[in-house]
Amino acid sequence: MRYRPLGRTGMHVSVQALGTMMFGAVGNPDHDDCVRIVHAALDQGINFVDTADMYSAGESEEIVGKALRGRRDDVVLATKGHFPMGEGVNRGGNSRRWILTAVEDSLRRLGTDRIDLYQIHRPDDSTDIEETLAVLTDLVRQGKIRAFGCSTFPAEDVVEAYHVAERRGLYRFRTEQPPYSILARGIEASLLPVCERLGMGVLTWGPLASGFLTGRYRKDAPIDLTSGRARLNPGRFDPTLPVNVTKLDIVERLVELAEEIGCTLPELAVAFPTAHPAVTSVVIGPRTMEQAMAAIKGASLVLDDATLDRIDEIVPPGTNVYHPDGAWTHPAVARSALRRRAVGERAAG
Repeated sequence: MRYRPLGRTGMHVSVQALGTMMFGAVGNPDHDDCVRIVHAALDQGINFVDTADMYSAGESEEIVGKALRGRRDDVVLATKGHFPMGEGVNRGGNSRRWILTAVEDSLRRLGTDRIDLYQIHRPDDSTDIEETLAVLTDLVRQGKIRAFGCSTFPAEDVVEAYHVAERRGLYRFRTEQPPYSILARGIEASLLPVCERLGMGVLTWGPLASGFLTGRYRKDAPIDLTSGRARLNPGRFDPTLPVNVTKLDIVERLVELAEEIGCTLPELAVAFPTAHPAVTSVVIGPRTMEQAMAAIKGASLVLDDATLDRIDEIVPPGTNVYHPDGAWTHPAVARSALRRRAVGERAAG
């Protein structure tokens, strides 16, 4: 396993990070099995473990805490906060009030006295970014977190946060964790170049594109819309929808490419983001030991220029074939009221 600098934090992390979204009730409810997966990943050279408070409503953090007992000093531990945790209008978001509570709760569940990288899981347009940066700066000074970053922030929000931190004398986001896969390359156009210019570490998630790059979903093969991810969001998998037809056509071409270079489609998919110079680490999110070992086994795969050129032909650089699951949509796009003047003010004359 290779290691890369985590931005300019001084920490070095494995090029594959163990993501734990599938640990707990949402994925693998067997705590002992999840602990074994963590230990196996560490034994294979992974030193970077990524979780979040909202994964299985805190259960994932509890499992990670169990797994790291006796091995905490060997691991760069990352978690996140933002999404609602329980009832109440103030039990979520990026306010000082909530982040202070969320960090204490994460520390307790993880069974540790510090978090190496605390990430703001999504933007919050109801909270001034200065408010968020100020409380995170305080938490670094208190020693409860070592560094902080953001997750799935658009490039313009990353730049704004950088300038606010500079003007106000606050610590700044050191990392960004965006979705990135062969089917979702939109961040190549602006976010990744911005992160490179600002010296930020980049931890990408979703390399298997919600399962489309596992080979499980194939053209002209039946897709069960009543189980797994398809049951939760059938629109993303319905083979009669044009966007999904496009994805399935691309998968066939990628399967062919993988066979030509002697690897599996998942190995090709996970190797793809590691080739970008802005990417520090790729988060793999296994549910089973088999999935974890398969991902780690493919860590040594090198995609040469000819292979990357073929991928560029199949999915052009900087384009998204689909909107990744869990990605953030800017309110200016999501809320029609922000895109429409009052009826009486719309005419030009």
